[in-house]
Amino acid sequence: MSIPQDPIPKPALGPQDMALLAAVQRHGSLAAAARALGLVPSALTYRVRRMEEALDVLLLDRHGGRARPTPACEELLRAGTELLQQWEALAQRVRRIATGWEAELTIAADAVIDPRTLLELCERFVALGAPTRLRLRSETLSGTLQALLAGHADLALGVLLDGPVPGGVGCAPLGEVAFVFVVAPHHPLARASAPLTPQQIRAHRIVAVADSGAGGGLTYGVQPGQDVLTVPTLEWKLQAQLRGLGCGWLPQPMVQPYVDSGRLVACATTLPPRQARTGYAWRLGAANPHPAPPGRALAWWLQQLADERTRAALLRCRPNAMLW
Repeated sequence: MSIPQDPIPKPALGPQDMALLAAVQRHGSLAAAARALGLVPSALTYRVRRMEEALDVLLLDRHGGRARPTPACEELLRAGTELLQQWEALAQRVRRIATGWEAELTIAADAVIDPRTLLELCERFVALGAPTRLRLRSETLSGTLQALLAGHADLALGVLLDGPVPGGVGCAPLGEVAFVFVVAPHHPLARASAPLTPQQIRAHRIVAVADSGAGGGLTYGVQPGQDVLTVPTLEWKLQAQLRGLGCGWLPQPMVQPYVDSGRLVACATTLPPRQARTGYAWRLGAANPHPAPPGRALAWWLQQLADERTRAALLRCRPNAMLW
């Protein structure tokens, strides 16, 4: 015995009903609106009454031989027009997405990625007129890859290439970033004899960027027992070191203008040179081991990243004076 299903309720109003009311408003009478719509007046009157009964409101003021929209009808037409526009925009969006464009593409960018270059790429993508919405996330250290693995991002820029690539993830090298140990000119280490030893560095506060990963424990350059000032971004770290709040390693492209102008001092150390191997990663989808091809938006970004000049520009992390 089959269980009867509740019928899907029919909406009180639809696009055709809104068109009828708009015609009455435009022509000023039911008769004139019916002629314009190719209907007999009685048919139009019947449909308007059905709408009034469904909504339990008076939509037309029929006094004086004319049919004027009531305030309730005017509000219905105003809001209904907006809804119809949104519905048409949604229909166009669905039709476009059916051609292979993702509804949304989220990009997780590590702190070493130059935001200006990334936004320039966003500008070029927007110029395509694609229906895909872009969403950018700022991550640091292990958080960049974790955002991808957790499904919070579709593309991760600046992931650390210091371990095996997880399954279901595509990965390619982005480039290497050199880090320089710098201090402010008035910092005690600026006057210390070079090269600086770990013992000398340990005696002074270091500025570290917080790891945005779930564990939050990944750090670089911090000596055991060293005092630490933890900040949220590389920009904060740069500004803290410019003020002499601590020492630390910063990307060479970011600090070089300050070293050249004398606002920071680059110090040689006995520690091994710091070179970060970075890459970009993307999710391959659920069809492993034979993953489906990427959507058109992700494919466009991967095509841009295949250009060596684009990869180099993304790692040319320059100081953003607008933020300070």
